[in-house]
Amino acid sequence: MREAEGLGTGSAGSPDERRLLVVVHAAFLLLLGSSFARFLTRDQGESRTAWVAGLFAVFALLYALGHLLAPPPCAGTPPGARHLVWLASVSAVWAALLALAPSATWCAMPLLFAGLYALPPRIAVPLAAVLTALVVVSEVRAAEGPLNPNMVVAPIAVAAVATAVFVHLQRQGARQRALIDDLVRTRRDLAATERRAGVLAERQRLSAEIHDTLAQGLSSQRMLLQAAQRVWPTDPETARAHVREAADVTARSLAEARRFVHDLAPADLAGQSLPAALAALAERESGPGLTVGFHLVGDLPVPLPERTEAALLRIAQGALANVREHAAATRAALTLTCLDEQVSLDVADNGRGFDPAPIRPATLASPTAARGRTRGHGLPAMRIRARQSGGTLTVESAPGEGTVVTAAIPLAPAEAARADTAYGPTPEPAA
Repeated sequence: MREAEGLGTGSAGSPDERRLLVVVHAAFLLLLGSSFARFLTRDQGESRTAWVAGLFAVFALLYALGHLLAPPPCAGTPPGARHLVWLASVSAVWAALLALAPSATWCAMPLLFAGLYALPPRIAVPLAAVLTALVVVSEVRAAEGPLNPNMVVAPIAVAAVATAVFVHLQRQGARQRALIDDLVRTRRDLAATERRAGVLAERQRLSAEIHDTLAQGLSSQRMLLQAAQRVWPTDPETARAHVREAADVTARSLAEARRFVHDLAPADLAGQSLPAALAALAERESGPGLTVGFHLVGDLPVPLPERTEAALLRIAQGALANVREHAAATRAALTLTCLDEQVSLDVADNGRGFDPAPIRPATLASPTAARGRTRGHGLPAMRIRARQSGGTLTVESAPGEGTVVTAAIPLAPAEAARADTAYGPTPEPAA
């Protein structure tokens, strides 16, 4: 029924369409040949034979050239002027041929299909009715003897069925095209939403990485250089020690920045385990006025996902940065606890503490909303890192009683099953 869709385009899109074209063209040639043969066997020798033969040839030529030079429209689009002219021309030739040779009656079928496919129902249905009426009149005119009711009923029934099927398929196709358009728009909107979400997530990740690496390093350098400036006139050796320490912080920050650019794991995790990285962090953060210790409880299964290791290390760095800058603590402890189903990190200090009640979890989950409630980006970033690894972060504190920040991340079953394999001996606490 879609013979016109591929006719004239020179090629069909799918094997099914190519097979359909072969069937349609073969049916047209068969109807045309049988009609012409019937005319020759019944009307041979009449004076109009030459004219009828010429009209058969013109009809066949118009049918072939029309599909080559005036291709039908695509489904769902109105027909072009060239195709309408072809349809009118081939219909007129067929009507003239029918007047001279009633045997050309069934050649109306290709015209009926072409009209129903290319024209909108409000035009195609009247055209089908006209073609059917011409067929009935021709059959009745050519009948010999008593009138056979099938000559009247059969063309009408065939045309009615073909028209109903075509109209139904057109409406169903229109609904499908609308559904596909909606689906395409939905997918486009979803892709745009995902892109926006990806941009926001990447901005959030960048802000957390910068806060936990470069910003903390710059803050440490600033404090060390200020300390060196204060004691330089009276104690040059201590000042030089502060400058050397600031240079070490600069080197670590540069390494973090390079890995940050290449989206690699934290520099402290390069070539060593998470417990070793936490022990090194505790030793590095220990200094005048603050002693940081590290403890490993239980056996850590290997290997933890890189993202989980990076999240725990960054949480430890952010928590110790808060201890150094805000807590006024003298002691802090990092405790990595390994259980069968989860791994947790506790960062405890004996500082001044605070009231965590005003800091709602919803606020901590949004750095933008948190800026108006907290002094910095540290706690929101830590909570986001824990949540992205499938875990949680809790804060326990009270004024004058210190603070404990706990990040708990569940282990996947495959990781928990390897709990009997440890990284190695537990590092000694730094203090």
